[in-house]
Amino acid sequence: MTSAAVRPGFRATRPRTDDPGAVTSTYSALSRTVRDAGLLRRTHGYYFWMLGALTLALGGAVAGFVLLGDSWFQLLVAGALGLILTQFAFVAHEASHRQVFTSGKANDRLGRVLANGVVGISHSWWMTKHTRHHANPNRIGKDPDIAPDTVVFLSEDAAAAKGLQALINRYQGWLFFPLLTLEGLNLHVTAFRSLLTGGRARGDVRMRVGELVTITLRLSLYAAAVFWVLPLGMAFAFLGVQLAVFGVYMGASFAPNHKGMAIIPENSKIDFLSKQVLTSRNIRGGWWMNILMGGLNFQIEHHLFPSMPRPHLARAREIVREHCANLGLPYTETSLVQSYGIVVRYLNRVGLSARDPFDCPMFKQLRGV
Repeated sequence: MTSAAVRPGFRATRPRTDDPGAVTSTYSALSRTVRDAGLLRRTHGYYFWMLGALTLALGGAVAGFVLLGDSWFQLLVAGALGLILTQFAFVAHEASHRQVFTSGKANDRLGRVLANGVVGISHSWWMTKHTRHHANPNRIGKDPDIAPDTVVFLSEDAAAAKGLQALINRYQGWLFFPLLTLEGLNLHVTAFRSLLTGGRARGDVRMRVGELVTITLRLSLYAAAVFWVLPLGMAFAFLGVQLAVFGVYMGASFAPNHKGMAIIPENSKIDFLSKQVLTSRNIRGGWWMNILMGGLNFQIEHHLFPSMPRPHLARAREIVREHCANLGLPYTETSLVQSYGIVVRYLNRVGLSARDPFDCPMFKQLRGV
């Protein structure tokens, strides 16, 4: 096996065997163990309960919005709505991985209803992007989640940044969470951009038009209701708070999973088990963390078994940890707070490449400044 590239702050350790076939066969054995334990069976009751609870919560938020009327307490409703919509997005994510129903079509329908009609983001865009990520997490040139954006995750991208982009990258670790307040708006904009510039195959066009109509109706009716009930300034504040909470919650749930973990060179060869485990990080916590993060706290198990329903991930963790220990394969797990510290430090370290060398702390240390 060719080991993953070692970036600053991360030490990648080879499994005790250098035979790729041997490591691959151990994944087959792991998969059989997980399957025999019944951990890939669907848990329909859990998801019906979850969707029912979220629907009641959404109904309560709508009722509170109507009853409060012209009141600044509406901002509390806006914050609650941001949390509820993120939870719906988690279930849409699980449906896209075929975790909810046995039927692929049923999962697709649920994913589209929740993503397009409830959350207001593009299901097809998410499926395309997320599938590429799962196939090659943290692999340069293949994982869209580490492609250059407002925040960059590779030192070479930071070094190439110019102007405002370079300025942001210099301090991107500290700016990361403030920037997430704009992620909710960005997801809605990306939905329209991806649907308007997508493929032109007949089936693809039909699907995109359907998504575009659904998302447009959802966002238009939502905005119309907010501006109908609330004064202009309060309406903008309501939308701002809801989008900010939604963006921060989404970003804070997905960011700890891979940021600061091993970066894999584009053309390297690495087996599936090592690729998924070395690039993923779990978050410690009980059942409440599993609900808070929509199962993303078990990122290693999710990447190894993407179709595994959320309630089975905790049991799978025990099996996978033991399997990795037997192989000598590093299994990374931290608290939520520790993971955020790792992400901030990693982003700041990457951002050093965007700074003037005379402003670089490392340069100053070498010069004895």
